[in-house]
Amino acid sequence: MNSSQVNIKNRRATFDYEITDTYTAGIVLTGTEIKSIRNGKAGLSDTYCLIENGEVWVKNMYIAEYDFGSYNNHLARRDRKLLLNRKEIAKLRKTSDTPGYTIVPLRLFISDRGLAKLVIGVGRGKKSFDKRQSIKEREDKRQLDRFMKK
Repeated sequence: MNSSQVNIKNRRATFDYEITDTYTAGIVLTGTEIKSIRNGKAGLSDTYCLIENGEVWVKNMYIAEYDFGSYNNHLARRDRKLLLNRKEIAKLRKTSDTPGYTIVPLRLFISDRGLAKLVIGVGRGKKSFDKRQSIKEREDKRQLDRFMKK
């Protein structure tokens, strides 16, 4: 997989949360982690972010061990630090402290400069009737597309 084509999405996030703000953050990685991401072997399911001591951390993000990593290999689900500026962190802290809001990773990609970036969003959890509404809208859109092609 070409590194510019890496685009790993958290599809569950937009279904479970109503996203209000998005931020693009860098990630502090080791050598074997970036190689696994460039191979497309990462996942964002069940992943969330926390702010601790003025730093943003992504928890439970899966990056597969690199095949040729030997003893230098990393842990697959370790905590990883996100790189944001102070103003962004302050804004994130303010909104995530509000009850019902959380910070959720949305997309992992490789930038033009070859750096791994994570798009995070501040979201409010959807209720079950909101989820049913989302499913209904998606099915209606699918049906409309079918009729338009005929």
